Amino acid sequence: MQAKPLHRDAIKSIAMFTMLLNHIAVIFLPSDTLLAEVLVDVGYFTAVTMCFFLVEGYRYTRSKLRYGLRLALFALLSEFPFCLAFSQGTDLTFCGMNMLFTLLLCFLLLVVREKVAHRPLRILLLLALVLLSVGSDWALLAPIFTLLFAWAGTSRPRVRTAFLAAMLLFGLTSFAGGVGRFSPGRNLLASLGCMAGIALAGVAILCLYNGRRAQRGRRFFQWFFYLFYPLHLLLLGLLRLCL
Repeated sequence: MQAKPLHRDAIKSIAMFTMLLNHIAVIFLPSDTLLAEVLVDVGYFTAVTMCFFLVEGYRYTRSKLRYGLRLALFALLSEFPFCLAFSQGTDLTFCGMNMLFTLLLCFLLLVVREKVAHRPLRILLLLALVLLSVGSDWALLAPIFTLLFAWAGTSRPRVRTAFLAAMLLFGLTSFAGGVGRFSPGRNLLASLGCMAGIALAGVAILCLYNGRRAQRGRRFFQWFFYLFYPLHLLLLGLLRLCL
């Protein structure tokens, strides 16, 4: 049997690229164009992929404390670039909390799930963290994706089910948001497009991921993924102001 070709850092690099395409489309392209729709939909590969690897990283990290602190630090550093990139016009406005803040909440979900033994309290804290994501990027959805992958663990059938559930949930959310705004046919087509990015992420992880990290440049990749997020937002924000 041929070995699967993609390691974790390769898939995460693809996720960074698809995120960049999504952000370019959202910031610079008219939303009613086919190109913008395609780039936005391709970019949906990223969030579910990062939730999957967050769960995997939490499972295998040698220091959960350092993991959480890194997320908190870069969430803080990313907030200004996030608002700069997605503000309208020349005025800087608050655009919600950035995706790293959402991933920090997802990390805390995993902590609660592992550490809080009292079931009613655990459920209450999990619900509170999910609701706390309202107003942040990928609100509610990313925490639910994270819980799905935490439930799935290392079981391949469960991981497949988690991706399917994430895809359907995102599609239904998209369709519900389009009711009254688009015709039923267009709304259905747009919802299917939204689901495509998550489906591609599922294919990449289930069919192409070999379960390993890159053999070389591990330290580079570790910091690259943290730094890419605020730096690309800063550059896009500055370019937006120039244009």
